[in-house]
Parts: sequence; structure tokens; C-alpha cells
Amino acid sequence: MEVSGKTILLTGGTAGIGQELARQLKTKGAGVALTGRNPERIAAMEAEGFETIAADLSNPAGVDALIAAWGERELDVLINNAGQLVDHDFRKGSPDADAADDGIYANLSAPIRLITGLIGLLRARPQSAIVNVTSGLAIAPAARQPVYCATKAGLRFYSLALREQLKETNVRVIEALPPVVDTQMNDGNPMKKMSPQECARQIVSAIENDRDEANIGMTRLLRRVESISPAIAKRLTLKF
Repeated sequence: MEVSGKTILLTGGTAGIGQELARQLKTKGAGVALTGRNPERIAAMEAEGFETIAADLSNPAGVDALIAAWGERELDVLINNAGQLVDHDFRKGSPDADAADDGIYANLSAPIRLITGLIGLLRARPQSAIVNVTSGLAIAPAARQPVYCATKAGLRFYSLALREQLKETNVRVIEALPPVVDTQMNDGNPMKKMSPQECARQIVSAIENDRDEANIGMTRLLRRVESISPAIAKRLTLKF
């Protein structure tokens, strides 16, 4: 897909991978509207010339408000990038069940609801795409992040099934699986981290080259290991 001239809705576009996606897509000539929750970060992206939509995607009302705000505008690409990392480790105490619910909704239910609400607009375009940003942890989980891993695995399988449903249409379903990326979400994570700029570059490349799946950085190695032995892949990641 040639992204120049395309209209793109990008969730979670005010920081981290999303922020870099917004910048790189804009540089390539796309019209990017992005969502976020932090007023200061929203203002900063507006100062860079981006259209922004304040949206809390951790609940149905927030998602429905975003769909309503978009209205009947043309839409070529929907990028479901927004996500929440939830502290859910029983070794450190009793996790917050409400926080888990918010994370499950933001990471899994919100993308499904957005796709459902906007698919008509995407199908009306001659060429369009849904990009679901999951994680290498959708392949093999890390013990300290069970909620995050579960939601990303759920979105991965949703993407696989959705791609099969839409294979005869104009809507391509792309899954991007980043490794650990150097963002605020991963502060304190001791693993080697990829830069958000490089991660975003590889996602944009996947969109431009009509790839179904973008295994980014160390996720490529994890996918190879998993294809040979899922048990070994799980042993590699569960210790983290």
C-alpha cells in the first residue's frame, strides 16, 4: 500500500511506538489522526500539526465516543496500537482486579469494537488495512505480565481469524509483533530494548509492502524457535 494520501486513524499515538508511527506516516504523506488520554501529550502532538482525538479506550463508552467522533469520514487505515501494561503479579501481592479489567478492555475489547464500528468505512475504500499491534509475548508469555500476554495473544488470534474472513475483500489485516521496546511502558524492564523509531519503521514497512505479519526485532527469532519447539519458546520467555 502506498501510504501517501491515505487517511489513518492511529490509537495511542501520543507516546512510544504510536508517536513514532504518527511521525513517520506523516513524513510519508499520510493524513494521520491520533488518539491519546494525556492532555499534555495531546497538546504536544497538536503542536506538531497532528489531528488528535482525546479517547479513553479502557471502556465501551470511550470507544463508542471515538467512533462517533470519527463519523462518516473516509478511512483507509485503522491502526490499533493503544495498550495498557497491567501489574498482575501474585508474587508481589494481590493484584488490582479493576486494573486488570481496564487492561483487558483496552488491549483486546477496544480493538475489536473499533474494527466492528469502522469496518464499513474501510470496506468502502478501494484499498484499506487494519493493523493490530500485538507483541512477541502473544507467541510465548512472560510470567510477570499474564494479563498483557493473554490480551495480546487474544488479539493475535482475532487478527488471524479476521484475516481469513476478509481475504476476498479490499481490507488487508496486518499484525505487528514488537519485541521489548524502549518506551515508558517498559521502564524498569531489564531486557534489551529496541528503539521506538526502528520499531515504527518496520511496522510502516509492513504496511507499505502488504505483509500480513511483521515479526519485529527479536520477535523474529522467537517465531523461529516457536516454530521448532513451542516448549522451548515458552521457557525462554516465562522467566521474565
